Amino acid sequence: MQKNLTIDRGNTATKVVVWEGRRAIYRNTYPRFSCVEASSLRDRYMPGNVMLCSVAGDDEEVMAMLSDVFAGTRVGLLTSETPLPIAVDYQTPATLGSDRIAAAVGGWTLHHGHDMLIVDVGTAVTYDVVTADGHFVGGNIAPGVGMRLKALHQFTARLPLVESKGETPAFGVTTETALRSGAVNGVIAEILFYHSRLQPGAKLILTGGWGSDMAEMLPVKATVKPCLVSIGLNSILTYNETK
Repeated sequence: MQKNLTIDRGNTATKVVVWEGRRAIYRNTYPRFSCVEASSLRDRYMPGNVMLCSVAGDDEEVMAMLSDVFAGTRVGLLTSETPLPIAVDYQTPATLGSDRIAAAVGGWTLHHGHDMLIVDVGTAVTYDVVTADGHFVGGNIAPGVGMRLKALHQFTARLPLVESKGETPAFGVTTETALRSGAVNGVIAEILFYHSRLQPGAKLILTGGWGSDMAEMLPVKATVKPCLVSIGLNSILTYNETK
């Protein structure tokens, strides 16, 4: 069976997955994904398709490297022009982040037939809605936990910079816990609010570096999929192979 290689290049790390059908046979997260790592995966797995999703702003450089390493292999960059198994109703699709597109397809792959809220809790937090009939209707973008804490420190005279992880009561009893709880519980409140705006029974899917932590704190059931973007990229590759 032909293998697919998906590369999810985020702001701080790159998630790489090798797929055989819908089964992930290799996955790793790299602080930096270079031609050395790419060549090693080529020699070990010989993927027939490669797809990159990037929010890092160096698409041309990375695509040039991948095209060189995987010469003779179909190498694609996910853009607003890529054919998708879902419809995108966003009014400015060219400005829609490719990670949001891929995550939406990933959610649809796992839970098609259900309305869903897809929350990617990373450097930023994105809240995106996909309908039961496969339409990406839009979503919102907000600062992540770390960004909120940094902003409170940088834009005030006396508030300290505190660690994201640590004691997080419902209401802070020190300046440190007040800042952390405000940032963390603020994201939790946003998730609950947006999910409450959907029809009863809508799926809630969390991904990103904070996905598991947030799921443990939520009073509602959530599915955690750390590689949701990669699932979406693999589904997009499979969809385009059958067109």
